[in-house]
Amino acid sequence: MSVPLHQARAEFFRMLGHPVRARVLELLQDGPMPARELPAAIEVGPSSLSQQLVVLRRSGVVTSRRERPTAVNALTSGDITDLTGAARRIRTRASAGRNELPAELLRDAEVAAR
Repeated sequence: MSVPLHQARAEFFRMLGHPVRARVLELLQDGPMPARELPAAIEVGPSSLSQQLVVLRRSGVVTSRRERPTAVNALTSGDITDLTGAARRIRTRASAGRNELPAELLRDAEVAAR
């Protein structure tokens, strides 16, 4: 039995909605990253990060390959970068008139505009 498209899409966006997973995707936009570097960059414990990486790998948006002594994580597609960029632009526009933009989002919008 196949899952309706709207349900599959909703599940995909739910998967992207976790703060740790969203941050991992942002970090991996700059290229593959060793797993040992991610906890410090995200400020989360290794076991929590590991759980979130499993979700990202199972969903097919992140891959992991072993490079002794660690694993290196990477995005599976540039489409993820496009999606997160679109989400940032939508959030920026939606918040622009309400003075609700977090400093990080303002910084990202300035960089994207260059």
